[in-house]
Amino acid sequence: MVAAPSGAGKTSLVRALMKRVPDLRFSISYTTRRQRETEKHEHDYFFVTREQFQQRIDAGDFLEHAQVFDNFYGTSRSQVQGILDSGHNVLLEIDWQGARQIRRAMPQSQSIFILPPSRAELERRLRDRKTDSDEVIARRLRDSIADMSHWNEFDYVVVNDDFERAVNDLQAIVEDRGDAFRATRSELQTLVRSLLG
Repeated sequence: MVAAPSGAGKTSLVRALMKRVPDLRFSISYTTRRQRETEKHEHDYFFVTREQFQQRIDAGDFLEHAQVFDNFYGTSRSQVQGILDSGHNVLLEIDWQGARQIRRAMPQSQSIFILPPSRAELERRLRDRKTDSDEVIARRLRDSIADMSHWNEFDYVVVNDDFERAVNDLQAIVEDRGDAFRATRSELQTLVRSLLG
């Protein structure tokens, strides 16, 4: 599981990681979020209505689901199990709420949280997307701080201060060489204090 606050670079990092680690398979989430111009249905997400999402909840189809901002996201239980049954590792791009649910359902899973190097950099990345209004960006920043407060619930933490290094760190973790990136390492404390302020 890979989680991060909005703007930390999670999606770009996950895409780069998938290219490097051939054994990984990506679990495509369901969402009620509006599809962006650059996204493809059934490739980036399964874009569904709120009604369709609720039907899947009622049927027990989700391994986890959560509301993030004004939208819902969920992971298909059957999709994940099918990938595992085929002998591959599954990568879930998820939020901290979903990660909690996955840990309960699949305690053997490993979790990674991605932190930005600073609040200023987080805001710059959100603005550079050019997809949200100032009001939405301000709300995303507030929500990101709340999200980051859950960093210590994860097994590993990667700081995305340099993209290539962060991808290397993620690769080390998924290849069982990630002890240096454990969430318990002391050098994270100063960064976390500055991010949570």
